[in-house]
Amino acid sequence: MKTSSNNPPVQHGHGSEAFESNVDAQADTANETMGGPLLLVAASAIYVLLQLLALNLYPMEAWSQRILHMTGGLALGALIFAGGSYRVHQGSKLGTIAGGAALIIAVAAGAAYVMFERTLMDQPGMNAFSWALTLATLITIPATWLARHAQVWRMADIAMAVLTLVVGAYLIEYLDMLQFRGGAFPTTSDAVVSAVAIALLLEITRRTTGMAMVVIAACFIVYAFVGPWMPGILRHEGYDFARLISYLLTDNGVLGPTLGVSATYLILFIVFAAFLQASGAGDYFVKLAFAVAGHKRGGPAKVAVLASGLMGTINGSSAGNVVSTGAFTIPLMKKVGYKPTVAGAIEAAASSGGQILPPIMGAGAFIMADVTGIPYTDIVLAAVIPGILYFLSVYFMVDFEASKNGMEGLSRDQLPDRAKLMRQLYLFSPILILIAGLVMGYSVIRAGTLSGLSVIVVSWLGANAMGPKRIFHALALAGKMAVPLIAVCATAGIIVGVISITGVGLRFSAILLSVAESSQLLALLFAMVISVVLGMGMPTTAAYAVAAAVIAPGLTQLGIEPLIAHFFVFFFAVMSAITPPVALAAFAGAAISGANSMQTGVQAFKIGISAFLVPFIFCFNPALLMQGSLIKILLAAVTATVGIYLLSAAVQGWFFTRTNLLTRGLLFMTSILMIMGGWETDLAGAVMTLGLFIWKKDGVSRQRLSCKVFSK
Repeated sequence: MKTSSNNPPVQHGHGSEAFESNVDAQADTANETMGGPLLLVAASAIYVLLQLLALNLYPMEAWSQRILHMTGGLALGALIFAGGSYRVHQGSKLGTIAGGAALIIAVAAGAAYVMFERTLMDQPGMNAFSWALTLATLITIPATWLARHAQVWRMADIAMAVLTLVVGAYLIEYLDMLQFRGGAFPTTSDAVVSAVAIALLLEITRRTTGMAMVVIAACFIVYAFVGPWMPGILRHEGYDFARLISYLLTDNGVLGPTLGVSATYLILFIVFAAFLQASGAGDYFVKLAFAVAGHKRGGPAKVAVLASGLMGTINGSSAGNVVSTGAFTIPLMKKVGYKPTVAGAIEAAASSGGQILPPIMGAGAFIMADVTGIPYTDIVLAAVIPGILYFLSVYFMVDFEASKNGMEGLSRDQLPDRAKLMRQLYLFSPILILIAGLVMGYSVIRAGTLSGLSVIVVSWLGANAMGPKRIFHALALAGKMAVPLIAVCATAGIIVGVISITGVGLRFSAILLSVAESSQLLALLFAMVISVVLGMGMPTTAAYAVAAAVIAPGLTQLGIEPLIAHFFVFFFAVMSAITPPVALAAFAGAAISGANSMQTGVQAFKIGISAFLVPFIFCFNPALLMQGSLIKILLAAVTATVGIYLLSAAVQGWFFTRTNLLTRGLLFMTSILMIMGGWETDLAGAVMTLGLFIWKKDGVSRQRLSCKVFSK
């Protein structure tokens, strides 16, 4: 894959046409279309097309669908993503030699499978295949780290793709037996194939998302073996290698609900996102946000809030959204006066918030629906008020920061033509079709498919008409976009599988129950800390899947409804992306803004502070999740909005003018009263809010009067 690390410079002062061409150039760089050899592009497109056919026309048995989804995606990942961060220098021949040996042995392992496929139940055939597969894996993975980056086709990566396909063939061929004996009494070849599959999975995860997720999964695997020597609640009886490793490759582990969501829903909405990009609708969202908010004080930051919310709800990756939209919003924020740390933090907070914004919620809603059995539409409806509150909070933070520092927006001639954009509002129709389909009771798959097809139809009305060639490349791009999510969801299954087989999740539930005996609030604080710690360094989908397995059952045992319990851990799994010391989204923003990573993480945490308070509130006031009568829901929404405004003022130290510590403390106390719910706290909060407004407005008026007198 050919990628570019250089973003074109941002142009200013040349009118709306210059602005639009600049946004287009930035989008092309940040969202590069699928490139590389035509054969690989075709393989990626065909892989995605087969997935869509299986979802809509030719349904498959769940295990078979997940196996093909995973192994096909990993084979693509082996070829698309560069093999190593440990490469030797370009002139070394070691990588070429190792790659050639790896390919020969991988092909030999495939030949062994073909030769002994009918005799794998017999010991000689089983041993020959197992030895060949083990040797091929032990040579292939290190060989990919030594491969020369300049090569288009790296033999070691081809060998890795071959091994992945051999594993997939074995799992499909012996599926009936594996469903019966996996994790109970596996054969030697079962254990070897499972171990190889997990090794290949972890390598692709390393390539696509970095070492953090791999290290966490590896620690859980080690924990499953060393349990007999662990202290206290972490102790368990331990498991032998064959039983554990084959158990992890069942529907209790890698092939479990998380990968199931990837195979059914995520792939569909990845295609939707790729089609939006190919049709120009994704760029349109950003241009529209600039037209609406770019001229306001601190305009580019407000654009980041709007554009990142729109894109973040679709693409499912906080850090990925930072890279795509932040490529042009962060430089513009710096231009109007935001510090680099603040610019990167605003983009990170807004991009992370897209994961909690309906209707798609970055794929988290699909996983929650699958885990809890709660209808997807109910989950999306419950997320409306919290999602809006979060983005209002970030917007207020941005506005107060701009007011405090006297910032202005961009001039009109630096913004896109609003009239032209208004004539292109039809580009929003695919999202409206998706929402309408869900409201009308269509399945998520049917609604998602219709909205994807509508993108093609809508594109014919504009300049980026999607003909066969553009559709082909959009499908290929979707394949590339899918690989990291497939790897993440499957790797999360390893962690969930270990939690399940060792029973450590139940022990955490017991701790929550014991803590709750003294204080339910203390138990919720403990649950928050564990959810954030488990999510650090992990993508949102994986972070939520793990937190749902460890924390959510304990919360439900406390008497909290499943929907509220899962929303609680979901919020903190999302916010782990902006929580130091490991804040992936903030680090991505810092890389673009050129700021210190840790300082950007602290700023992002401050800007997203409301997301750390709202979950506690809806545990005690379910009206924020649309639970209760209409009057209660409306009252909760209005008072919470006022509370979020006051909270933002307290954090930023700006309420009409700069505020001292006493005023900030009063603002914070009032905000909590308004957010909490209940007529007593609402009444007390309303009185304090009115008093604060009168006090500060009167102070501002007197200050202006004294300035006029002094000037005379």
